[in-house]
Amino acid sequence: MSGCGDVKMNMRTMTDEISRRIEEISDDEISSFTSSILTARRIYVAGAGRSGLIARAFAMRLMHIGLESYVVGETVTPAMEPGDAVVVFSGTGETNSMVDIAESTKALGGTLCLITSHRGSSIGKLADYIVEIPSEPPEDREWPNTFEVRQLTGGYKSLFQPLAAIGTFFETAAMIFSDALIADLMDIRKCGIEEVMKRLSNIQ
Repeated sequence: MSGCGDVKMNMRTMTDEISRRIEEISDDEISSFTSSILTARRIYVAGAGRSGLIARAFAMRLMHIGLESYVVGETVTPAMEPGDAVVVFSGTGETNSMVDIAESTKALGGTLCLITSHRGSSIGKLADYIVEIPSEPPEDREWPNTFEVRQLTGGYKSLFQPLAAIGTFFETAAMIFSDALIADLMDIRKCGIEEVMKRLSNIQ
């Protein structure tokens, strides 16, 4: 049976890889993405599977710092209009449901932002702003673009095994990126922790 040493070794592997890849993220992409968030009238977020959980966490933090944010697909999410931004979290940029959301965003005149590992993906070709979290390139074959199929066939790619098949690298790095962005937005907006605390849910 594996011991805690194996878990800690996996943690070190993951953090080492993410730390190395942080340096490869474009400063210009981060700057443009940040500006798009600050200038958007409202911000909608979307993602499938674990990427969807990260998207929800990002929407919550945006609300905490005083920005108007919504999760695509929720019953209380209002109609999107020009001037609004949609942020899609998608490692492959090929998930069918996310491609549909991206196409709808562009058709409705919204700004499309993408956090991904593949800028040349279907969503990447539509996006106005991209933050690419580098990963190894896909094999020379088409990935199935149905989320469930890619989960079962290991259609996610990252730099370490056995975690590659479940997309761990992208999702963990995307979570760190989104939290780091929130910290930066707090500084830009002069939003202190006291202001954030006032917006925390108090009816749970």
